[in-house]
Order: sequence, then C-alpha cells, then structure tokens
Amino acid sequence: MRFQVPQFIEVEDKIFGPLTFKQFVYLAGGVGLSVIFWTLFPKIFSIPLVLIVVGFSLALAFYKINDKPFINVVQSAFYYLASKRLYIWKKEVKVPEKREMGKKQAEMYIPKLSSSKLKEISWSLDVQDLSKGDDSLENR
Repeated sequence: MRFQVPQFIEVEDKIFGPLTFKQFVYLAGGVGLSVIFWTLFPKIFSIPLVLIVVGFSLALAFYKINDKPFINVVQSAFYYLASKRLYIWKKEVKVPEKREMGKKQAEMYIPKLSSSKLKEISWSLDVQDLSKGDDSLENR
C-alpha cells in the first residue's frame, strides 16, 4: 500500500493570487491605515506617514532576513527593547579567604552568607565532623 507523503510543508499556500494569507493581511492593513491617514490628516503630514506605513507593510509582506520573515525581526527587537538588561563591565572573580587554623581548614572555603539556614547548619556540622578527624562521613 502506497501513501503520498506531503512535501514542501514549510511553504505557505498562495490564497489571494500570488500572495499568502499573511502577506495579504499585511498589505491590506497597510493600505487601510494609509487611506485613514490620507483622509484624516493634511497632505503635508499624511504623505510621510503613508510612506512609512506602506514601507513597513511591504517589508512585513515580502522582506526576509536570513530566510526568516521580517515580523520575526520586529518581534525580537520589541522583546529586546521591552526586557531588562544588565551590563557588567568587568567581572570580578572572588577568591575564597584562607584562614590560619590548619592545612585542612585553610584550604576549605567557608561561606559567610547562604540562601538557606538549613543548608548552612548542615554544612557547618559536616565541617565540624571533618575537623575532629571523624571519618564517619567518608564511610557513608
């Protein structure tokens, strides 16, 4: 039994002549907005607005960057501008302080602040067991 496997599934269907549905919507929206600007505003203000709207709608309908639609670039730019950003000029590497108590404890890093008191208490108990020379933790 033979089945036909669909091919070219990434290509959108042409619905309105040579245009896909998305292209048609972008162009129809641009033309509609241009007509509104042309009728509501004086001609000196409406001409630049109409040119901007027509250019943007043509870019949305036909322009691709790296084989991706222009709407993806607009969406990424909007998310980038709307999100919070943190710029770090020089990252400081924190070196643990060494204590002068003994070789074993001098090499251990003791955190001053922890996110949880329970973790801090369990860590301090483990350190005290190791400092006494108790090998019970290693045999677990």
